[in-house]
Amino acid sequence: MLAENIADFDLVIVGAGMAGAALALAVADLPIKVALLEAQPVREGWPKIEDSVFDFDARVSALTEASRGFLDELGAWSDIVSRRACAYTDMEVWDGEGTGRIHFAASEVRRPALGHIVENRLINASLINNLRENGRVKCYFGAPVETMDRQPGLVNLSLAGGKLIRSPVVVAADGANSKIRDWAGFVTREWDYHHHAIVATVETAQPHCKTAWQRFLPEGPLAFLPLPDAAGEQRYCSIVWSVKPEIAAQLMQLDDDDFCRELAAKFEHRLGAVVASSRRFSFPLRQRHAADYVSDGVVLLGDAAHTIHPLAGQGINLGFQDAMVFAEECRRACERGLSLADNAVLSRYQRRRKGGNLAMMALMEGFQHLFETPAMPLRLLRNTGMRWLDMALPLKRQIIAKAMGLSDKP
Repeated sequence: MLAENIADFDLVIVGAGMAGAALALAVADLPIKVALLEAQPVREGWPKIEDSVFDFDARVSALTEASRGFLDELGAWSDIVSRRACAYTDMEVWDGEGTGRIHFAASEVRRPALGHIVENRLINASLINNLRENGRVKCYFGAPVETMDRQPGLVNLSLAGGKLIRSPVVVAADGANSKIRDWAGFVTREWDYHHHAIVATVETAQPHCKTAWQRFLPEGPLAFLPLPDAAGEQRYCSIVWSVKPEIAAQLMQLDDDDFCRELAAKFEHRLGAVVASSRRFSFPLRQRHAADYVSDGVVLLGDAAHTIHPLAGQGINLGFQDAMVFAEECRRACERGLSLADNAVLSRYQRRRKGGNLAMMALMEGFQHLFETPAMPLRLLRNTGMRWLDMALPLKRQIIAKAMGLSDKP
């Protein structure tokens, strides 16, 4: 192969989604050569924004305060919030089959907000724009990886078009169906939730009051996440509705008016009628977790390492935590003169992230089973527990702080 078709780097990141792009930006100032590979072309600038229920990205993220702080450190947050983001100050959770409810408020931990709802396209655009302005990371966009092979101390990636990328460390940030993970032979534990998620943007008759709403139903949770609007009327929400596949198919076949009526009824008309809906999307829910995050110079990050039920919106927050910790370990290695491929460097990343990710996944799994169980004794127990927790302010403060990624001290 001609020398001009070979490029060597200290670190290669495959996947320019939110987690991969965040990692690239987090290590951009280190004294190492970094490449970011993305199979799809990546647009420049910002997407056009209009104030319409049909304009929002169907996929949004509920960013914790820890994730917001990370994006701020990367220089990406100010551009996002200047365009479109919704801070939510409250969260209302209730049992659709009982009387149990819990209300969380930012004021209970003396914070201005519990988190922010942001469209994924805006998060990604800000990260990519900052990478382009920074100029220290070599970006290969629209360049899918066709093959991968490993030699002692070196991972070789062949791109479409004939380019060969070589590095001692390759980070797989290429999503839940990661090719890099599969090629590297990682073992994963995975199972189907037997649910599909329906997502869309809706307009409601009454304002959302900067509150994230979630109703737990026997067939799955239904969430209304507040979105911003130019007029400040607070009538746009992103919905995530988790239901069994056969119910999802029926809901997807409804016309818009019938879907809005069904949605409002399932939500108990908490925000009045649902007056409009964007195009709906449906996708299957599957949980996955890799037995290991590192193997012979390949590192798993974000959805390539773990996927989780969207009921608490923790997916990208876990991915950002992965990126932040791996960047910290890269910085530590550079300061100590260690290779990024050093086993101590990669093992520390796995130790720091694996336990926390598993704990969050177990918690979400427990919530799902708790609210799907129709047995009357358990229904009474969970409703009593929800009412008790709503009155236990010290414990609520700890839960809120943990969910925000903060110290439990206000």
